[in-house]
Amino acid sequence: MKLYYAPHTCSLSPHIVLRELGLPFDLIRVDNQTKQTADGRDFRTINPKGYVAALQLDDGDVLTEGPAILQYLADLRPDMELAPLNGTRERTRLQEWLNFLTSEIHAGSAPLFQAALPEAAKAHFRERLFRRFDYLEGILAGRSHLMGQFSVADAYLFTVLGWCRFFAIELGGWPALSAYEARIAKRPAVRAALHAEAQGRA
Repeated sequence: MKLYYAPHTCSLSPHIVLRELGLPFDLIRVDNQTKQTADGRDFRTINPKGYVAALQLDDGDVLTEGPAILQYLADLRPDMELAPLNGTRERTRLQEWLNFLTSEIHAGSAPLFQAALPEAAKAHFRERLFRRFDYLEGILAGRSHLMGQFSVADAYLFTVLGWCRFFAIELGGWPALSAYEARIAKRPAVRAALHAEAQGRA
């Protein structure tokens, strides 16, 4: 498998999961500006949507969209229990979390990357995002992980929480959420993924 990634993007979450599962893969960096891959291809020929993550399977098929990739990977190693089994209520709960993270945290953070956005608009998006953080604070005050044990949803939440430093948002106002981020950051797979991306290699 090949994971196409760009640093500081949502592609970190499948990268973490690949390492958690111990699956073999090649890590290929994408320049978000030029859309060129480190191996000299036009990324848009791999994913016409033009954004990471993209997971190219051994048969050449390409999967896109983080939550779909995360669940696909988890199902390759069900013994690792990073996702409940398909068809169970617990799997639906996982999908509930992934949808919340996609629509409310990931998409809710995205406008803050726009430097040209007026400050009043940024304040609106920050206020909305903070309400979502309040919700997560209440959840994580009573459990160590979103699903009770580490799952693909935690890889995703950790990834998008990492963007707060780009917006000068301190998580100290949400102590359970801050402690959660620090706890996930200590996982060996997380540390390995962050190190590899910082070095620009697999």
